[in-house]
Amino acid sequence: MYVAVTNGTISFVGFLGGGGYTITLTDENKENGEIKYSYCHSDPNFIVIVGEKVKKGQIIGKVGPKNVYGVPGNKYFDSNGNPTNGATTGPHLHFGMRINNEYVNPLNYLRKNN
Repeated sequence: MYVAVTNGTISFVGFLGGGGYTITLTDENKENGEIKYSYCHSDPNFIVIVGEKVKKGQIIGKVGPKNVYGVPGNKYFDSNGNPTNGATTGPHLHFGMRINNEYVNPLNYLRKNN
């Protein structure tokens, strides 16, 4: 399971190409511009919905499976020909951070134990 890194609003849940099943959290603190956090390769059984307000530390999702079936337009497959949860070779969380739609290194912004 993984948690919200900040207070915010869930702005996307769904399949997002190479990111597979993805949850996007938009920060409500606009002093630094729009900040979005993406949690990719998530479990498709989402526990949050678009528009939901979440609190920092709240559980918002689980790491998804490697293989997912029945996803229209999924162009990602493993070496056995089974459809995968985006561009992945196994279950993991791919965490991304964007400020004003530009990807940044989250380690430069998120402090340990914060």
